[in-house]
Amino acid sequence: MAYLAPTEFVTKLIDAGESKIMMSTKDTLVRAYMAGAILALAAAFAVTINVQTGQPLAGAVLFPVGFCMLYLLGYDLLTGVFVLCPMAVWDKRPGCTWGGVARNWGLVFTGNFAGALTTAVLMAIYWTYGFSTEPAEVGAKMAVIGENRTVGYAAYGAAGWLTIFVRAVMCNWMVSTGVVGAQISTTVSGKVIAMWMPIMLFFYMVFEHSIVNMFLFPTGLMLGGNFTIADYLVWNEIPVVLGNVVGGLTFTGLMLFSTHRKTAPSRVVKIAA
Repeated sequence: MAYLAPTEFVTKLIDAGESKIMMSTKDTLVRAYMAGAILALAAAFAVTINVQTGQPLAGAVLFPVGFCMLYLLGYDLLTGVFVLCPMAVWDKRPGCTWGGVARNWGLVFTGNFAGALTTAVLMAIYWTYGFSTEPAEVGAKMAVIGENRTVGYAAYGAAGWLTIFVRAVMCNWMVSTGVVGAQISTTVSGKVIAMWMPIMLFFYMVFEHSIVNMFLFPTGLMLGGNFTIADYLVWNEIPVVLGNVVGGLTFTGLMLFSTHRKTAPSRVVKIAA
């Protein structure tokens, strides 16, 4: 499967981060828009599988199809650029600054949200025959997901907010590992296998992913979920974005960079004569 050694794929990650920072506004927005739309459709697919089969593992096993599709097509998720762009700054690539990182993150957030919201509207129409009927079983489940993962956390106060944050940290530890997986191999099959494993894990463990939530919660609101936009922002999206940043930067980007790009000298052991 043409596996690349860590020192090789970390260099590719840094190259990718530099490319993202230097990318035009138009291309950044288009690629982020399509990534958000495709990942949202994969989330709808997985929830449908879970409801129709009653087996959450089935949805988790198949959800990564969307992640693999969007990365093979060269689109960008916010959770991915949380890792890639800082690596280019740490490596002191010419023209790569924290201002450039912030610009990229803002554009990708905007594009991801627009894409996810587009899919949310389309799926809400699909589940309600153009808002002319009550949502069927899958649509009703979407509304409940939004309630449980906003006001459900709010019931625990600060402990609930901390729980969301931790789930988001662990989510992007895995999702950003999936982004790394796209660089581990030079073949399509190798990339897909490497991406599939951590994404399946994150979805089955119900970790919190900011872009997936950009689809789940607007859809829930459109389908009659008993929560508000403020609930969504305060008790989900804001702590999830913060947790995704921390998880991707620390557990993935910083660890790979510190040991495979800035490798410490090997120990010298003196052997007695």
